[in-house]
Amino acid sequence: MNADEDAVERRSTVRVIPPVHARKLAKVPFVELADGRLQGVVSSGSDIARVYVSSITAGTHGYSCSTNNNRPCGGLSGGYTCKHLDALATEAVRQYGLERVARYLRVEVGEGEDLLYALKGSKDPAPAAVVFSRFLRHLAYLEMPESTEPVPEMQWFPSAGAVL
Repeated sequence: MNADEDAVERRSTVRVIPPVHARKLAKVPFVELADGRLQGVVSSGSDIARVYVSSITAGTHGYSCSTNNNRPCGGLSGGYTCKHLDALATEAVRQYGLERVARYLRVEVGEGEDLLYALKGSKDPAPAAVVFSRFLRHLAYLEMPESTEPVPEMQWFPSAGAVL
């Protein structure tokens, strides 16, 4: 390891990777590549008080979609994804880029091919509570009063001004 690499290893901040494109936060307010899944929260098109927790598992490409109160999505069938999964995949590609999402899900996406078209998964229920809870925690940070004091639970968070 050279001196530059060693210096990077000792920093308390990490590089923030900017989104590939601006996202539509009203439709998909939360998307992440975590816990071996592409997962997130998708707003309902018909009820402002309802959201769906949708996910696609890396490797198996099993997909899941249910409401925030654990009711299964009516548009999800055994062999086809629902509009919530379509929206999640679209916003993930906007946020992270097709190459990164495809690599994370361990799928080959041909040129001009859609990410969901390349997946060969089926319906596979996944835990929604953890994803929804993480989303609610992120929302809580938005409601915190402005302060220049450090927030202990966010010390891990990358500094937007960090230069590596």
